[in-house]
Amino acid sequence: MKTSLILFDDSNRIDLLPLTFTRPVADIRLGILNIREKWEMMLGMPSSSLTESYLAGKFPLRTAEENLLVNAAVLPDAALVERIRTMQPGEALVQDECILAQCVKEEELADAENRKKPATLIAWDNPLRKLSRPWDVFRMNAEEILIDFKRLTENKISQDLDPSNRISGKHPFFIEEGADIRASVFNTDEGPVYIGKNAKVMEGCLIRGPFALGEGASLKMGAKIYGGTTVGPYCKAGGELNNVVMFGNANKAHEGFLGNAVIGEWCNIGADSNNSNLKNTYEEVKMWSYRQERFVSTGLQFAGLIMGDHSKCGINTMFNTGTVVGVNCNIYGAGFQRNFIPSFSWGGASGFQLYDLDKAMKVAENVMIRRGTIFDNEDAAIFNHLHGMAKDRIRH
Repeated sequence: MKTSLILFDDSNRIDLLPLTFTRPVADIRLGILNIREKWEMMLGMPSSSLTESYLAGKFPLRTAEENLLVNAAVLPDAALVERIRTMQPGEALVQDECILAQCVKEEELADAENRKKPATLIAWDNPLRKLSRPWDVFRMNAEEILIDFKRLTENKISQDLDPSNRISGKHPFFIEEGADIRASVFNTDEGPVYIGKNAKVMEGCLIRGPFALGEGASLKMGAKIYGGTTVGPYCKAGGELNNVVMFGNANKAHEGFLGNAVIGEWCNIGADSNNSNLKNTYEEVKMWSYRQERFVSTGLQFAGLIMGDHSKCGINTMFNTGTVVGVNCNIYGAGFQRNFIPSFSWGGASGFQLYDLDKAMKVAENVMIRRGTIFDNEDAAIFNHLHGMAKDRIRH
């Protein structure tokens, strides 16, 4: 019998905004891989997504006679995967009233989509790793690099490291085919270092694990990278990064500090821009909650910047501790920026206006074509939807 793997967004999706404005939960990068890649690797099958209707054109649902629905915010482990493999139609795994996975026949899929209670509920009492808030991405990233590193490198042979480099530490170092690493220093005392296919580390970089550099990504000369950092596929990174996750196709190529931060796709951080990640009072940091429409405590002393896809900032931009930036923002000007900047904001500390939709789409088209990617009709539909949502949120 043909089986389809479907990674579904539950009501928790709104708590992960702005990262989920432009993608299903499954496509959030955490560790070396995104959540979709983790599940596909563990279950050995491709997946599709059950997500918001405005995202379905770009991320279509694919069904089969029998469908394994897995909560996209849940991170896989061996025990959970093994239990999901044995699920029968009508069964669902639950923990604290949250559905983790269920198995449904194709003709019953509509019931699952409408969140009707499955026939047989099975409690899952094992420890669970699950994304609940955007700041969980950087908070959990170091641990996930270690887990993904083992998955990706088991029974594989690393490429040789060029002798111009220096390496020390107890954790492993792995280099995929085609990577170019020159005259840099690596310390793996606190975690492994993973260098992806065709990635580049330019001269003079100082890197501490756990660290992951994605396929085709590059570190600029003299970059200083602290542990718990992922520079995703085709990103460019420079300056100083500490516990930062860059999803992919984003640039932070110049001097400046980012710490305890998540940067979405197609973002650009201007030269000498910085974020604060610690309050002068050493209090817990608050960040914007899209569900509650107010600032909420993160429970963290260190929390920097969350930036949605396609947002950009000019040179010397200063982001305050615990700043949340929506999608498609163009931020510039002197002074500390506001701690919450809604999607499609154009301006800075002195005020914002609504980013013109046609201009935003033209910029996205120009940016994406430089990386060999087409801004297509599905992308335009997402922009249209989100721009309509943003109109009433911009504060002047």
